[in-house]
Amino acid sequence: MTATPATDAPLRLPPATLIQLSPDSWTAPFWEAAAAHRLVVPRCTSCAAFRFPPGPFCWRCQAQAIEWVERPGHGTVYSYTIVWHPILPDLADSVPYAPAVVELADTDDVRVVGAVTDAPAHAVEVGLAVELVWRDVRDRVSVPTWRPT
Repeated sequence: MTATPATDAPLRLPPATLIQLSPDSWTAPFWEAAAAHRLVVPRCTSCAAFRFPPGPFCWRCQAQAIEWVERPGHGTVYSYTIVWHPILPDLADSVPYAPAVVELADTDDVRVVGAVTDAPAHAVEVGLAVELVWRDVRDRVSVPTWRPT
């Protein structure tokens, strides 16, 4: 018989040592701003459509120029999962954790990935209102996490 996880268990975060970033020319501005605890999203300078993840052409007008616009970091959970069983030994002390896709407010449905924290596992659901909390994992490296509002 398998044990049923306690859904009131507090959510945890994976160890910082497992977080490795590989910014490229398109994503470097996002990660540089994140290191300063600023959430920025690329916006087309021609039609004002937000384009995230960033890419060479606007999905709406096919223009190439972008500007990086700071956003406040509020949104709703679009999708998530609760990880109860560690798939790596280094994650044994980090379960349960809840990676989520969060849809940012006022950004043409831009979605950002990050773990939900500061809540019990049973509290996470699609549509949950969340706010951004930066997690410093190393010097000059911060990643987005989300807590219920």
